[in-house]
Amino acid sequence: MTVRVSVVLPAKNESEGLRRTLPALRQCLPDAEIIVVDDGSTDDTAALATSLGARVLASPYSMGNGAAIKRGARAATGEVIVFMDADGQHDPALIQGLMARLDEGYDMVVGARDGDGQANVGRGLANAFYNRLASWMTGHRILDLTSGLRVVRADRFREFLHLLPNGFSYPTTSTMAFFRSGYPVAYVPVRVGRRLGTASHIRPIKDGIRFLLIIFKIATLYSPLKLFAPVGAGFFLLGLGYYSYTFLTQGRFTNMSALLFSAAVIVFLIGLVSEQITSLTYNRPPGP
Repeated sequence: MTVRVSVVLPAKNESEGLRRTLPALRQCLPDAEIIVVDDGSTDDTAALATSLGARVLASPYSMGNGAAIKRGARAATGEVIVFMDADGQHDPALIQGLMARLDEGYDMVVGARDGDGQANVGRGLANAFYNRLASWMTGHRILDLTSGLRVVRADRFREFLHLLPNGFSYPTTSTMAFFRSGYPVAYVPVRVGRRLGTASHIRPIKDGIRFLLIIFKIATLYSPLKLFAPVGAGFFLLGLGYYSYTFLTQGRFTNMSALLFSAAVIVFLIGLVSEQITSLTYNRPPGP
Protein backbone atom coordinates (compact mmCIF):
# COMPACT_ATOMS: atom_id res chain seq x y z
CA MET A 1 0.00 0.00 0.00
CA THR A 2 1.32 3.41 -0.97
CA VAL A 3 1.78 5.81 1.93
CA ARG A 4 0.86 9.45 1.40
CA VAL A 5 3.76 11.74 2.25
CA SER A 6 3.76 15.44 3.10
CA VAL A 7 6.94 17.50 3.29
CA VAL A 8 6.83 20.60 5.52
CA LEU A 9 9.48 23.29 5.17
CA PRO A 10 9.36 26.29 7.52
CA ALA A 11 10.90 29.22 5.65
CA LYS A 12 11.83 32.78 6.53
CA ASN A 13 13.66 34.64 3.77
CA GLU A 14 14.88 31.37 2.28
CA SER A 15 14.31 31.97 -1.44
CA GLU A 16 17.90 31.07 -2.31
CA GLY A 17 17.74 27.76 -0.43
CA LEU A 18 14.30 26.90 -1.82
CA ARG A 19 15.51 27.47 -5.36
CA ARG A 20 17.73 24.42 -4.93
CA THR A 21 15.73 22.39 -2.42
CA LEU A 22 12.28 22.31 -4.04
CA PRO A 23 13.31 20.92 -7.45
CA ALA A 24 15.42 18.28 -5.72
CA LEU A 25 12.48 17.38 -3.48
CA ARG A 26 10.15 17.00 -6.44
CA GLN A 27 12.67 14.76 -8.15
CA CYS A 28 13.11 12.51 -5.11
CA LEU A 29 9.44 12.49 -4.03
CA PRO A 30 7.38 13.19 -7.18
CA ASP A 31 4.05 12.30 -5.54
CA ALA A 32 4.59 14.03 -2.20
CA GLU A 33 2.64 17.03 -0.98
CA ILE A 34 5.16 19.85 -0.47
CA ILE A 35 4.16 22.59 1.97
CA VAL A 36 6.26 25.73 2.46
CA VAL A 37 5.24 27.71 5.53
CA ASP A 38 6.34 31.28 4.89
CA ASP A 39 7.06 32.74 8.32
CA GLY A 40 6.63 36.42 7.49
CA SER A 41 9.39 36.61 4.86
CA THR A 42 10.34 39.97 3.40
CA ASP A 43 11.86 38.52 0.23
CA ASP A 44 10.23 36.50 -2.59
CA THR A 45 10.12 33.22 -0.63
CA ALA A 46 6.35 32.75 -1.07
CA ALA A 47 6.29 33.67 -4.76
CA LEU A 48 9.26 31.45 -5.57
CA ALA A 49 7.80 28.47 -3.68
CA THR A 50 4.50 28.87 -5.51
CA SER A 51 6.21 29.06 -8.89
CA LEU A 52 8.06 25.83 -8.10
CA GLY A 53 4.83 23.98 -7.37
CA ALA A 54 4.76 24.03 -3.57
CA ARG A 55 1.69 24.69 -1.50
CA VAL A 56 2.40 27.90 0.40
CA LEU A 57 0.99 28.86 3.78
CA ALA A 58 1.91 32.50 4.36
CA SER A 59 1.96 34.30 7.70
CA PRO A 60 1.55 38.10 7.80
CA TYR A 61 4.37 38.36 10.33
CA SER A 62 7.01 36.09 11.83
CA MET A 63 5.63 33.79 14.53
CA GLY A 64 8.64 31.49 14.92
CA ASN A 65 9.96 28.23 13.57
CA GLY A 66 7.84 26.12 15.89
CA ALA A 67 4.66 27.98 14.93
CA ALA A 68 5.43 27.29 11.26
CA ILE A 69 5.95 23.61 12.03
CA LYS A 70 2.61 23.40 13.83
CA ARG A 71 0.79 25.16 11.04
CA GLY A 72 2.33 22.88 8.44
CA ALA A 73 1.55 19.75 10.47
CA ARG A 74 -2.11 20.75 10.79
CA ALA A 75 -2.41 21.40 7.06
CA ALA A 76 -0.56 18.26 5.91
CA THR A 77 -2.74 15.54 4.42
CA GLY A 78 -0.11 12.80 4.33
CA GLU A 79 0.07 9.84 6.69
CA VAL A 80 3.80 10.53 7.03
CA ILE A 81 5.24 14.01 7.48
CA VAL A 82 8.80 14.94 6.58
CA PHE A 83 10.18 18.03 8.31
CA MET A 84 13.29 19.63 6.86
CA ASP A 85 14.97 23.03 6.69
CA ALA A 86 14.49 25.24 3.66
CA ASP A 87 18.03 26.63 3.65
CA GLY A 88 19.59 23.92 1.48
CA GLN A 89 21.39 22.08 4.29
CA HIS A 90 19.29 18.93 4.02
CA ASP A 91 19.68 16.75 0.95
CA PRO A 92 16.24 15.46 -0.15
CA ALA A 93 17.94 12.25 -1.31
CA LEU A 94 18.31 11.32 2.38
CA ILE A 95 14.56 11.18 2.97
CA GLN A 96 13.99 7.71 1.49
CA GLY A 97 16.55 6.24 3.88
CA LEU A 98 14.79 7.79 6.85
CA MET A 99 11.36 6.68 5.66
CA ALA A 100 12.58 3.11 5.28
CA ARG A 101 13.12 2.94 9.06
CA LEU A 102 9.41 3.61 9.65
CA ASP A 103 8.72 0.19 8.15
CA GLU A 104 10.77 -1.31 10.99
CA GLY A 105 8.20 -0.12 13.53
CA TYR A 106 9.52 3.34 14.41
CA ASP A 107 7.20 6.33 14.77
CA MET A 108 9.88 8.99 14.35
CA VAL A 109 13.18 8.82 12.46
CA VAL A 110 15.68 11.64 12.89
CA GLY A 111 18.62 12.58 10.71
CA ALA A 112 21.59 12.80 13.10
CA ARG A 113 24.20 15.33 11.98
CA ASP A 114 27.92 14.73 12.34
CA GLY A 115 30.32 17.33 13.75
CA ASP A 116 30.67 19.05 10.38
CA GLY A 117 26.94 19.72 10.33
CA GLN A 118 27.02 22.07 13.33
CA ALA A 119 26.84 25.81 12.70
CA ASN A 120 29.92 26.51 14.83
CA VAL A 121 31.99 25.07 17.67
CA GLY A 122 29.82 26.67 20.35
CA ARG A 123 26.62 25.27 18.88
CA GLY A 124 28.27 21.89 18.50
CA LEU A 125 29.29 21.78 22.17
CA ALA A 126 25.84 22.91 23.27
CA ASN A 127 24.14 20.25 21.16
CA ALA A 128 26.51 17.59 22.49
CA PHE A 129 25.52 18.59 26.02
CA TYR A 130 21.82 18.45 25.11
CA ASN A 131 22.28 14.97 23.66
CA ARG A 132 24.01 13.65 26.79
CA LEU A 133 21.46 15.19 29.13
CA ALA A 134 18.52 13.89 27.11
CA SER A 135 20.12 10.43 26.87
CA TRP A 136 20.46 10.34 30.66
CA MET A 137 16.87 11.50 31.16
CA THR A 138 15.33 8.99 28.76
CA GLY A 139 17.67 6.04 29.17
CA HIS A 140 18.03 5.91 25.37
CA ARG A 141 20.98 7.06 23.32
CA ILE A 142 20.02 10.31 21.57
CA LEU A 143 22.40 11.21 18.75
CA ASP A 144 20.95 14.59 17.74
CA LEU A 145 18.28 16.19 19.90
CA THR A 146 17.96 19.40 17.86
CA SER A 147 18.05 18.11 14.27
CA GLY A 148 15.44 19.69 11.98
CA LEU A 149 15.42 16.73 9.58
CA ARG A 150 12.92 14.15 10.75
CA VAL A 151 10.22 11.82 9.44
CA VAL A 152 7.19 11.14 11.63
CA ARG A 153 3.86 9.40 11.57
CA ALA A 154 1.41 12.27 11.25
CA ASP A 155 -1.16 11.03 13.77
CA ARG A 156 1.51 10.48 16.42
CA PHE A 157 3.08 13.91 15.88
CA ARG A 158 -0.23 15.77 16.08
CA GLU A 159 -0.81 14.37 19.56
CA PHE A 160 1.89 16.75 20.83
CA LEU A 161 1.13 19.94 18.92
CA HIS A 162 -0.18 21.51 22.13
CA LEU A 163 3.27 21.01 23.70
CA LEU A 164 5.37 22.49 20.90
CA PRO A 165 6.73 26.02 21.42
CA ASN A 166 6.50 28.72 18.77
CA GLY A 167 10.26 29.24 18.89
CA PHE A 168 13.30 27.17 17.98
CA SER A 169 13.09 24.18 20.34
CA TYR A 170 10.37 22.16 18.59
CA PRO A 171 12.83 19.29 17.79
CA THR A 172 13.72 18.97 21.48
CA THR A 173 10.10 19.00 22.58
CA SER A 174 8.86 16.54 19.98
CA THR A 175 11.70 14.09 20.60
CA MET A 176 11.20 14.04 24.36
CA ALA A 177 7.43 13.77 23.92
CA PHE A 178 7.80 10.69 21.72
CA PHE A 179 10.15 9.01 24.20
CA ARG A 180 7.93 9.92 27.17
CA SER A 181 4.87 8.43 25.46
CA GLY A 182 6.60 5.20 24.50
CA TYR A 183 6.75 5.87 20.77
CA PRO A 184 9.95 4.39 19.28
CA VAL A 185 12.49 6.81 17.81
CA ALA A 186 15.38 5.94 15.48
CA TYR A 187 18.46 7.92 14.41
CA VAL A 188 20.10 7.74 11.01
CA PRO A 189 23.52 9.45 10.56
CA VAL A 190 23.38 12.10 7.81
CA ARG A 191 25.66 14.73 6.38
CA VAL A 192 24.37 18.24 5.92
CA GLY A 193 25.66 21.04 3.73
CA ARG A 194 26.22 24.71 4.31
CA ARG A 195 23.11 26.84 4.52
CA LEU A 196 22.26 29.09 1.58
CA GLY A 197 20.85 32.60 1.68
CA THR A 198 20.68 34.77 4.78
CA ALA A 199 22.63 34.14 7.95
CA SER A 200 21.17 31.89 10.61
CA HIS A 201 18.29 33.39 12.57
CA ILE A 202 19.81 32.12 15.81
CA ARG A 203 20.92 35.02 18.04
CA PRO A 204 23.91 34.10 20.22
CA ILE A 205 23.10 36.19 23.31
CA LYS A 206 19.37 35.53 23.44
CA ASP A 207 19.77 31.88 22.58
CA GLY A 208 22.64 31.54 25.03
CA ILE A 209 20.18 32.44 27.78
CA ARG A 210 17.71 30.03 26.23
CA PHE A 211 20.38 27.32 26.61
CA LEU A 212 19.63 27.03 30.33
CA LEU A 213 15.89 27.11 29.74
CA ILE A 214 16.12 24.23 27.28
CA ILE A 215 18.08 22.20 29.84
CA PHE A 216 15.27 22.58 32.36
CA LYS A 217 12.69 22.02 29.65
CA ILE A 218 14.29 18.72 28.67
CA ALA A 219 14.10 17.59 32.28
CA THR A 220 10.56 18.74 32.96
CA LEU A 221 9.28 17.34 29.66
CA TYR A 222 10.44 13.85 30.47
CA SER A 223 10.85 13.23 34.20
CA PRO A 224 11.02 16.29 36.47
CA LEU A 225 11.91 14.23 39.52
CA LYS A 226 15.21 13.27 37.88
CA LEU A 227 16.14 16.95 38.05
CA PHE A 228 14.50 18.04 41.30
CA ALA A 229 15.47 15.01 43.42
CA PRO A 230 19.27 15.52 43.02
CA VAL A 231 18.87 19.25 43.66
CA GLY A 232 16.81 18.53 46.77
CA ALA A 233 19.38 15.99 47.92
CA GLY A 234 22.11 18.59 47.41
CA PHE A 235 20.32 21.09 49.65
CA PHE A 236 19.78 18.36 52.26
CA LEU A 237 23.46 17.41 52.29
CA LEU A 238 24.47 21.07 52.53
CA GLY A 239 22.10 21.51 55.46
CA LEU A 240 23.37 18.37 57.13
CA GLY A 241 26.97 19.41 56.66
CA TYR A 242 26.38 22.92 57.95
CA TYR A 243 24.41 21.62 60.93
CA SER A 244 27.22 19.20 61.79
CA TYR A 245 29.73 22.06 61.64
CA THR A 246 27.69 24.46 63.80
CA PHE A 247 26.81 21.72 66.30
CA LEU A 248 30.47 20.76 66.75
CA THR A 249 31.75 24.34 66.91
CA GLN A 250 28.85 26.20 68.53
CA GLY A 251 26.63 23.47 69.93
CA ARG A 252 23.49 24.77 68.25
CA PHE A 253 21.12 24.43 65.32
CA THR A 254 21.23 27.60 63.16
CA ASN A 255 18.68 29.34 60.96
CA MET A 256 20.81 28.59 57.90
CA SER A 257 20.58 24.86 58.57
CA ALA A 258 16.82 25.16 58.91
CA LEU A 259 16.67 27.10 55.63
CA LEU A 260 18.70 24.47 53.76
CA PHE A 261 16.59 21.60 55.12
CA SER A 262 13.41 23.47 54.21
CA ALA A 263 14.69 24.13 50.71
CA ALA A 264 15.45 20.40 50.31
CA VAL A 265 11.89 19.45 51.24
CA ILE A 266 10.32 22.16 49.05
CA VAL A 267 12.40 21.29 45.99
CA PHE A 268 11.61 17.59 46.37
CA LEU A 269 7.88 18.26 46.72
CA ILE A 270 7.90 20.53 43.67
CA GLY A 271 9.55 17.73 41.71
CA LEU A 272 6.96 15.25 42.95
CA VAL A 273 4.06 17.49 41.91
CA SER A 274 5.73 18.21 38.55
CA GLU A 275 6.12 14.46 37.96
CA GLN A 276 2.38 13.98 38.45
CA ILE A 277 1.55 16.89 36.13
CA THR A 278 3.87 15.47 33.48
CA SER A 279 2.17 12.07 33.73
CA LEU A 280 -1.24 13.69 33.27
CA THR A 281 0.06 15.69 30.30
CA TYR A 282 1.19 12.62 28.40
CA ASN A 283 -1.83 10.55 29.37
CA ARG A 284 -4.30 13.03 27.87
CA PRO A 285 -6.40 11.52 25.08
CA PRO A 286 -5.39 12.66 21.57
CA GLY A 287 -7.47 15.41 20.05
CA PRO A 288 -9.87 14.85 17.15
